[in-house]
Amino acid sequence: MNPSRRRLVTALSTLPLLAPLAARAAEPIRLALIEGLSGPFANAGEAVFRNLLWAVERVNARGGVRLPGGARPLELVRFDSKGATEEALSTLRGALDARIGFVLQGNSSAVAAALIDALNKHNEREPRRRALFLNYSAVEPSLTNERCSFWHFRFDAHADMRLAALVDVLREDRALKRLYLIGQDYSFGQHVLRKAREMLAAARPDIQIVGEELHPVGRVKDFLPYANKIKASGAQAVLTGNWGNDLTLLVRAAREVGLDGSFYTFYGNALGAPAAIGEAGVGRVVAVAEWHPNMGGEASDRFVQAFRARFPDPRDDYLHARMQAMFEMLVAAIEAARSTEAADVARALEGRELDSRAFGGFASGVMRAADHQFVAPLVVSVMDRAGAPGVRFDTEGSGFGFRTLRVLPAARVEQAHQCRMERPAP
Repeated sequence: MNPSRRRLVTALSTLPLLAPLAARAAEPIRLALIEGLSGPFANAGEAVFRNLLWAVERVNARGGVRLPGGARPLELVRFDSKGATEEALSTLRGALDARIGFVLQGNSSAVAAALIDALNKHNEREPRRRALFLNYSAVEPSLTNERCSFWHFRFDAHADMRLAALVDVLREDRALKRLYLIGQDYSFGQHVLRKAREMLAAARPDIQIVGEELHPVGRVKDFLPYANKIKASGAQAVLTGNWGNDLTLLVRAAREVGLDGSFYTFYGNALGAPAAIGEAGVGRVVAVAEWHPNMGGEASDRFVQAFRARFPDPRDDYLHARMQAMFEMLVAAIEAARSTEAADVARALEGRELDSRAFGGFASGVMRAADHQFVAPLVVSVMDRAGAPGVRFDTEGSGFGFRTLRVLPAARVEQAHQCRMERPAP
């Protein structure tokens, strides 16, 4: 047996018993999740898996994907990349050998870039076995700019969009004069620090960058030396794109050394970060996302409650609307194309708007055809105690949640691109 085939983890059939018998008997539409499900970021990979599993279950519960030959269920297949690029490429070969036509990945822009390049070559070489790459969180901007691909669609706001939203809030913190930049030492982290300097110079030239640090990705177990260095610099705030344990361990170390300052983060609202920093984060930990559980409104609240009913363990409390949006838009594109062939579905995704009714009217956005970047509103929120005004739901049972500071409409979030898309012949 091909070694890459042996890496195929037993598929988790996500078709619930309530699905119609006809859909259950139909051939499933399989999707390959290629993610670090073991190793230093296993918790982030498993958190993503729960979101995607729930999305699959929600589609299947209403009968699956409607196609001319009859409704077909979705099936999610796990591939463990261990968070490593070479492993991801090997598991991609296994997924393609198994004739899976949709690839899902997001936790690492370096991995995403390698997968895009590999899929470009595969789809050119094997036009009868082409596949699409659906990206839910790899946000290095070049992936939809100079490295854009017809076969790649990004459903998360890229780093510059997220950073601009944070700077929009940071701009008004007039007491802030000294800022520390810290990030993971790979393409994404390097870009965030470089772009942060550029945006801050334009928005707040009076702010002094008192330190800048890049650290190894997923290999630092003790962030106390970094936290002490930040404290010694006299920084009043930290800006970071860190995610997963690299963020949780950083904010925990900051609490241990008594760092008295704010954190402007991309991902400070999940995966243990609120509990790690505790009371010290109230009013100080800022995060940016497409949505958060305390956005408000009956539809949004029902969305949160349904996810928590499915995954009641507080440690599993990691919900992102964009991953549900990705599936809703994929299903709509397959149904519009009346096909599961990659090029047909890609063309149906281009320019497609998210039908907000899938979320009860509280989510919206459009997949920009020119570069395959999803454009939607962004929300900046700040950590507060559960029960405080605007904080109906806490995070991961921590007793702390996030309240909205600012909602930026899609028109303000959208940025110019440098994509020169090469499209296959019809």
